[in-house]
Amino acid sequence: MTLRLALAASTALLLTAQPGFAQSAPAPAAAAAAQSEHDKLFALFDDADARELALNPLSRLFRGDDSNAGRLGDQLTDSAFLAGRTDIKLNLALLAQIDRSKLNATDQLAYDVFKYTQETNLKGYSDAMRALTEVRPLNHFFGLHTYYPTFASGTGVAPFKTLQNYEDNLTRHDDYIAFVDRAIARFREGMKSGVLETRLTTEIMVSQLDTQLAQPIAQSQYMGPTTMFPDSFSAADKARLTAAYEAKTRAIYAANTRLRDFLRDEYLPAARESIGLSQMKGGDKLYARAIEESTTLPLDAETIHQLGLSEVARIKSELEALQKEVKFKGTQAQFFDYVRTDPRFQPKSREALTQDYYRIGREVDARIGALFSLVPKSPLEIRPYDPSTEKFEAGGSYQSGSPDGKRPGVFYFNAYDLPSRLTPGNVTLYLHEGAPGHHFQISLAQENEALPALMRFGGTTAFAEGWALYAETLGKEMGFFKNPWNRYGTLQDEQLRAMRLVVDTGIHAKGWTRDQAIDFMMQNSGMTRTEVVAEVDRYIAIPGQALAYKIGALKIQELRKRAADKLGARFDIKAFHEQVLNTGALPLTVLEAKIDRWIAAQAAG
Repeated sequence: MTLRLALAASTALLLTAQPGFAQSAPAPAAAAAAQSEHDKLFALFDDADARELALNPLSRLFRGDDSNAGRLGDQLTDSAFLAGRTDIKLNLALLAQIDRSKLNATDQLAYDVFKYTQETNLKGYSDAMRALTEVRPLNHFFGLHTYYPTFASGTGVAPFKTLQNYEDNLTRHDDYIAFVDRAIARFREGMKSGVLETRLTTEIMVSQLDTQLAQPIAQSQYMGPTTMFPDSFSAADKARLTAAYEAKTRAIYAANTRLRDFLRDEYLPAARESIGLSQMKGGDKLYARAIEESTTLPLDAETIHQLGLSEVARIKSELEALQKEVKFKGTQAQFFDYVRTDPRFQPKSREALTQDYYRIGREVDARIGALFSLVPKSPLEIRPYDPSTEKFEAGGSYQSGSPDGKRPGVFYFNAYDLPSRLTPGNVTLYLHEGAPGHHFQISLAQENEALPALMRFGGTTAFAEGWALYAETLGKEMGFFKNPWNRYGTLQDEQLRAMRLVVDTGIHAKGWTRDQAIDFMMQNSGMTRTEVVAEVDRYIAIPGQALAYKIGALKIQELRKRAADKLGARFDIKAFHEQVLNTGALPLTVLEAKIDRWIAAQAAG
């Protein structure tokens, strides 16, 4: 029996052990063909990845594979939950059959990452965690309704080159409509169990849906693909598809109207006034898991809160020194107000903001070679958010390209409320979301075909966001910080990440109010109120995620200092960056062990 057949047989055995499956005696297993432990491990990786993609068609599309592009998946169904949990249990059972001691160092790293990932994911598949999460299926940051319009617009990840591509989009719309109705049903379950989303988040979701529904159907993003038919399409096909897209868009509008009306008329009156998880039924356990999942370190809320307060104080002192450098007379609060309000720091137009990011991108490209020998083959494009969604978007974000480099990565920036988009932060935002931040980290991992899929396409937030925050600090070595206002922008962004440690734990573990969180951030940074409110509302919606940035960056900075101190003149920054980036977004404990081994090898060599 081949390993792949053995895996399939193991899947069947695990399924029969689940409630609702008929039990039968397993057939005798033939002896597996002799294989090395490496071959067994990577066969498991391949099989686990194939099963994961079968369960999650969207993941396949994001990799540039449209072989199952007509589906979004069966999210929020009992069968999907059971299949996901069974899949993880199978992976761990098969991993336990592989002798880790017989693997080489690289394979042991892959083994450790896989084990960590599967064990962490399994915790999320407990019945207790499901009862706290699936009944809150949408929020204003991670709800499917927030990104599906762009996804289906013809300018997102989904391809629109063939007739089949266009037909696939129509059937995906059916899945979206079904998902919306399942989400309403799950929300109702939460109303019965007492596990409820916040009133604040619910109000924002209603506003998001209002904005989408206010667009005339002809101008909707869902009709976007009909404005970009390939020339090869016949007139008859264009007419047929245009009519089909209009009908399906009306069905989506009807589904979103059902969701909007439910949230506004039924759910909102029941939603909780409190904003912190500690004030939600079962929320303390959910927040402890969020900390573990986000940081990949054994930390508690109080430790993180105190670390944040310490970092906030340190960065404020650096901002005080910069204030003296630019010879500003007045208090620090007045200094922050000056930068917030002086027109010299506000983009003059959307086009001016766009051109500034183009300029920064060119300058980074010219300087990156001094710090990196390993660079992505995928190009990076710079685009503003679509005006129909920009009000509710972050200041910037990154959309990954395809592994083969044919689809570029995209750095998105926000041009909504231009006076709030202060130009001293432009360099830092590009370094974080674009190059050498998320674009380098994500692209280099997925372009490395020697890695198993879990390391190419998976990873931890603490590493991914920690790297992106660390990348901001490289502006100094690239020469950007000779301009004190660029340095001001970076200190303000670093302060944002430090404040997140304080505010996230304050909200979800210490009972802070929304106003208390906003006041703390306004008093300790130069952010505009628009920016602060958006940040605080984000922490309310996705607890724990904001902790990953500073925790991850501090660990990478610690490892760089350790390597430089121990290797002295033999320390090579390009080699260090390659070691950090060439194996994907590792759990921080696994990364630390890897870098320690590299330091020892460099010292011995």
